[in-house]
Amino acid sequence: MLSINKQEIYPTIIKNLNVLLLLFFIISCQSDDDITLPIEDPLNGFWLSAEKGYIMEFTDGKDILYNINTAGCAIQEDDFMLEDFELLQVSENEIIATSALSDSEVKLTRLTNQNPLCLPDQIAVTEDPKVNFDHFWNIFNDYYAFFEARNVDWSKYESLRDQVTTENFYDILEELVLLLEDGHVSIIDEDNNIQIESGTPRILERLNSNLSGDLLIENVEDYVDLGNEKLITIVSDYLNGSFEIDERDNILWGLINEDIGYINIIGMEGYGTDFNNELSSLNEILDTIMDDLESSGVSKLIIDIRFNSGGIDTVALDIVSRFMDQERVSYFKKARLGNSFTENKSFSVAPKGNFQFTEDIILLTSPASISAAELFALCMKDLPYVTIVGEHTAGAFSTILTHTLPNGAEVGVSNEIYSDAQGEVFEIVGIGPENPENQIPFFSTLDFQEGKDSGIDRAVELLQN
Repeated sequence: MLSINKQEIYPTIIKNLNVLLLLFFIISCQSDDDITLPIEDPLNGFWLSAEKGYIMEFTDGKDILYNINTAGCAIQEDDFMLEDFELLQVSENEIIATSALSDSEVKLTRLTNQNPLCLPDQIAVTEDPKVNFDHFWNIFNDYYAFFEARNVDWSKYESLRDQVTTENFYDILEELVLLLEDGHVSIIDEDNNIQIESGTPRILERLNSNLSGDLLIENVEDYVDLGNEKLITIVSDYLNGSFEIDERDNILWGLINEDIGYINIIGMEGYGTDFNNELSSLNEILDTIMDDLESSGVSKLIIDIRFNSGGIDTVALDIVSRFMDQERVSYFKKARLGNSFTENKSFSVAPKGNFQFTEDIILLTSPASISAAELFALCMKDLPYVTIVGEHTAGAFSTILTHTLPNGAEVGVSNEIYSDAQGEVFEIVGIGPENPENQIPFFSTLDFQEGKDSGIDRAVELLQN
């Protein structure tokens, strides 16, 4: 199996790319006449998030997170704590919560009775390959949003259950997830050292399309080496060795010349030491960058997200806000819900900070720009002063929905559809240059041979004309 472990790519600059947001509710006791009376927690019971296929069981002791599909129920977290979320609305039968680290609200509906799939004797905890295949196939059948778009008839593969054995279980699962070519679909079984990334072969194919000979990428090390070589060329030859980088190595910035600034956004998370200070730490860095841009007097800017393999959507949106001329509806999002979808909700981005750069901007993109990096591109592409140069992004926008199989393996699924302000969906195709003359490969044999970056060269050419 060939897979790129995102946590191994650019180990000094790329942070954890898959974030599980947990919620923690604190309910205090009430007092009467200086006597503290214990009361039952009003949140106790079972709550359903239908679009995510989650059931949360709150008790006075240990809370449990289950994931459900048509085949049954499995435990995702047996000591679940709800953290980092703010309650927006609480009623007897509904909870709506949000988080600074999520652009969406979470809606939970109280279940009158415990879901029959999650009765104690119905919860699946087993290594049986056929039971695990049933859960795997149904997780996708129930929640995956892009079978039609990716031209995959999932129903054809349910019968593979009869062929599944302990020995070939992950081989069969790998064949199925690779059919999707989806950068947000994965299977991870840490106990058995299994990591299958559905989108990796397609990304490697695209990165290799302009490489030859010894430069062809065959493994993670090759990708890291070429990426680092590219970064060295940028900072030494284009920034003349003079640049700034934040202490957690997420954003690098400097000047191409006295009129053109350069910002390389390497990751969309890991700016803080934990979730609690992620956005505050990010915005301190952004304040510094924008102050530097303003004081430098540059009137043109290159923003580079070619190395950016994603992270947290709200990090991307906070960065976008520093380049907004006015509040704009930037995108829409909906999630699969049964045979339909949730409400298609609009999301706006407004200017933020003391200074916003709203003059000529070139945005550099590549096949390695994925997830939250693509959301950044989605929000930036329609600004009248932004031009895209490079290659189309990976085409994987959805927040990853994680479910756990009965054997403990984690399955990542794309269940959300993002669209731009006009309603156009860029899943699969990604976001890239409209003008063919601006289609410049991220990696090319000629660039490495000549020690140059054709993407930056094209950006400078456009900005100086």
